Amino acid sequence: MNVAQTLFYLALGLAGLAFVFAGVRAARRSHALRWPTPIENLIGFTVAFFDTLGIGSFAPTTAILKLRRMVPDELIPGTLNVGLTPAALTEALIFVTAIIVDPVLLVTVVVSAAAGAWLGAGVVARLPRRAIQITMGFALAVAGCVFTAVNLGALPGGGVAMSLGGWKFGLAVGINFVLGALMSAGIGLYAPCMITLALLGMHPLAAFPIMMGACALLQPVASLRFFQTGAFAWGPSLGLAFGGIAGVFVAAFIVKSLPLVALRWLVIVVIAYAAFAMLRSATRDGAPTLPRSE
Repeated sequence: MNVAQTLFYLALGLAGLAFVFAGVRAARRSHALRWPTPIENLIGFTVAFFDTLGIGSFAPTTAILKLRRMVPDELIPGTLNVGLTPAALTEALIFVTAIIVDPVLLVTVVVSAAAGAWLGAGVVARLPRRAIQITMGFALAVAGCVFTAVNLGALPGGGVAMSLGGWKFGLAVGINFVLGALMSAGIGLYAPCMITLALLGMHPLAAFPIMMGACALLQPVASLRFFQTGAFAWGPSLGLAFGGIAGVFVAAFIVKSLPLVALRWLVIVVIAYAAFAMLRSATRDGAPTLPRSE
């Protein structure tokens, strides 16, 4: 293990400890704490299972929470970040060592994404309900378009490089800073990160440790903000956390791979409907209230 990897694991460990301590403190002062239901645990297991195989978890989880009306719209970004952090940490520990990628690129991109998440979460926690609905509605629509393009083979498959240099290195770092900020608003990092690296000529496998490492560090960082503000739902978050860890282990060590094209088409349909529902809610919440006649 080289110095860069050692620093990465140290940062990951510190972020994980900070997440646990902040979560315990938030639980002690919360009046809304409750244990998850079996359905919430099952959702956590399912989305983390497919996340580990490369589907991504933010868009599908947003769609499920919206369509089942499990969480108020304004609490969805915080619930995603808090609830899916344990699964993200678990994935990073598995995949960062399994796939060899330039350690300097890995650490720099991950730290950049975490910095973006810290700034972004502070903004998202103060956004009004309608702004969050509009942001997530468009994010879901974009995610659906990306999934569709992937299934149709319209996006680049990537090159063979396992590292980047020069302006490509700087561009990857800058884009992931923005993606980290957007992820705190509930916009998943997986697909845009993978596309960015592919366009820059990296091997598709190189995206796994980078995007999983980025999520593993930025989600605990963003969660610290949400723990401070309480802008998340306890039950669904704990369900995503407990079920998610189990889902990661089953996907990584037992199933390992699945034919994902058909599943991705199903996800596209669900995400498209959820995007429509989110934007419709934003329209209704923003509509002026007519005065009642006496």
